[in-house]
Amino acid sequence: MITLGIESSCDETAIAIINDKHEILSHQLITQYKEHSIYGGVVPEIASRAHLEYMDKLLEASFNEANISPQQIDVFSAGLGPGLIGGLIVGANMAKAMAFSTGKPFIPVNHLEAHSLMPKFFDTNLTFPYLLFLASGGHTQILIVHNVGKYTLLGTTIDDACGECFDKVAKMLGWDYMGGKDIEEHAKLGNPNAYNFPRPLLHSHDLNFSFSGLKTSVRQTIEKIDIQNITEEIRNDICASFESAICDIIYHKLTDAIHIILPKYPEIKHIVTSGGVARNMKIRDILESIAQKNKLSLSVAPPKYCSDNGVMIAYAGEQNYIAGKKSNFSITPRPRWPLEEL
Repeated sequence: MITLGIESSCDETAIAIINDKHEILSHQLITQYKEHSIYGGVVPEIASRAHLEYMDKLLEASFNEANISPQQIDVFSAGLGPGLIGGLIVGANMAKAMAFSTGKPFIPVNHLEAHSLMPKFFDTNLTFPYLLFLASGGHTQILIVHNVGKYTLLGTTIDDACGECFDKVAKMLGWDYMGGKDIEEHAKLGNPNAYNFPRPLLHSHDLNFSFSGLKTSVRQTIEKIDIQNITEEIRNDICASFESAICDIIYHKLTDAIHIILPKYPEIKHIVTSGGVARNMKIRDILESIAQKNKLSLSVAPPKYCSDNGVMIAYAGEQNYIAGKKSNFSITPRPRWPLEEL
């Protein structure tokens, strides 16, 4: 079975073609970094126009790379939310049009579910159910993934998402809006104990996250020093201390989740992390230590497939089709689409 997936929920236009042997036949992606960098963040109207501009050329490149025709695709899928509505409409309409014209099914995909299932594409030993830490620019959640389309939300952020916090701190330090990688690189050279940044909700007796207070504390620290006087050493120390605070929060919340969940679900053998934040190697190390301490296996997709991509949409579409989800041309994109509603 061959599946095509289109991702257009934010500022990446991506198309992938996969088969049911876990092979990537084609993956094309254009990031809109140049379009948005001068504004310091993603501008929805510009994003949707860019998706529309790039979509045709990406489709042509995808079919050429896979060396197949649209008629050879068995299932067409697209992310229908959550995300920016303009971009979602572009991707959904393109996938629907191809499915309708070839007489093939169209499977709508929840963007969060696509992230949740992505590690399973690469790790064939990963079995349901598993504990998931989903962290991106828009979401930070702890969930039990029981199966395709079946999730239990254990905790979520009550304000900013983890990835959003990384990006905003990077911007405070003078980097571009996608600055998570800059923070990670500079943190390697800094002292994680230089600044005592807060760890919000660390002992809140629930599994929710809060990053707004941490972000505010970093901003106040930078303002006291004055950005003009920040040396490279100070910048490195701020990054290291900020990253350390994030890792402490994740460590405590995931450890609490395991202690709560494992007695009820002893069949859980894996911790899984996905979303753009999963690219951070320090966070991966923290999750690996949690997994080993609790005799669990950690499963993470390769770094390039942690961020938004077409493969995750294609795989989620394929898995939903296999699970019996019906073709649906009437469904419309949704800027908000919680996993629990699946």
